[in-house]
Amino acid sequence: MTTLPDFRLETHFSRWEFKARHHMTASDAETMTMSDLLALACPEDQDAWERLSLGYTETWGAPALRETIASTYATLSGADILTFAGAEEGLYCAMLALLGPGDHAIVTVPNYQSMETLPVTITGHVTGLALRSENRWQLDLDELRAAIRPQTRLIAVNFPNNPTGAIADQAIFRELVALCEERGIHLFSDEVYRGLEVDGAKRLPQAADLFGKGISLNVMSKAYGLPGLRIGWIASRDHDLLSRMEKMKHYLSICNARPSEVLAGIAIKARETIFARNRALCAENMVKLDAFFAERPNLYEWSAPDGGCVAFPRYLGADGVEEHCRRLVEEKGVLLLPSSLYRSDLLPVPADRFRVGVGRRNMDSGLAAWREFLAEG
Repeated sequence: MTTLPDFRLETHFSRWEFKARHHMTASDAETMTMSDLLALACPEDQDAWERLSLGYTETWGAPALRETIASTYATLSGADILTFAGAEEGLYCAMLALLGPGDHAIVTVPNYQSMETLPVTITGHVTGLALRSENRWQLDLDELRAAIRPQTRLIAVNFPNNPTGAIADQAIFRELVALCEERGIHLFSDEVYRGLEVDGAKRLPQAADLFGKGISLNVMSKAYGLPGLRIGWIASRDHDLLSRMEKMKHYLSICNARPSEVLAGIAIKARETIFARNRALCAENMVKLDAFFAERPNLYEWSAPDGGCVAFPRYLGADGVEEHCRRLVEEKGVLLLPSSLYRSDLLPVPADRFRVGVGRRNMDSGLAAWREFLAEG
């Protein structure tokens, strides 16, 4: 691989994430304290935490953690799980293991930058599949079929989507899986927001459960709200693929932090409690955002996300979304992500949108500063 380009979103966060007074664009749910998490532990896990030693753990991940993760899937066992130091490491290894020169990949747009940049850097042959607001940010299966080539090895999707919060319709997702299975294409499914659906009936099945070339990416950071644990994983019944990725991990994190593995296991076992708490917080914040955007219909076009904890409203002001977001953070400390940070080299991304987060506490103080900015005109 050649040198990777700057990660625009993360570069922006390096400047502002811990300086802005009001982080209104966070992509994770509100976190919890160590004591709150440990209070959810069963006696066995409490004992494991107390007896914890700080040595190395297995590159694949501790067997107990892998079995716990597997319990979140309908058909998998611990042998189908490979853990990583966060989701980004898993995504990086997966793209390198799946693709080579001459291969072709298809990725949804807009997307999390590395899901596009890595295939483009590895192969140079990548087609964007547009998610459009006028189509409720849904996959267009006719466009997808037209994009497939004999060299297509991978289709990569993310639902609930970052940044739009959209979830693919069940029938569309099932057709996508059938198409991949029929053509022998790996489906890489970024499922980091699974569990935060507004309507539980819209929750999608996990790709790794559906067919042998299904690959599911997940992490403790987003729906769980525990990014400090730095534990992610890939689930797949393609054990040859997992083995190739495990060998890549030897050059990266090598293994996870043992304390994080124990804490992640506690959180996964308590996932329904954690998800319910985070869904309630997102719902509360969406009511506040509904009211806020309704105050200024001349400036904002807003619709609540289907799931996850981010949304992608439209800015209608004459100054443009880039200037609007710049002034908000510089003058009032309100951090949003303008759509330029989701720019794609494959397809146009709407230039008048911005990402707002719905999963954190203290929404009121951020909205107050935002209102103050608007009042000052």
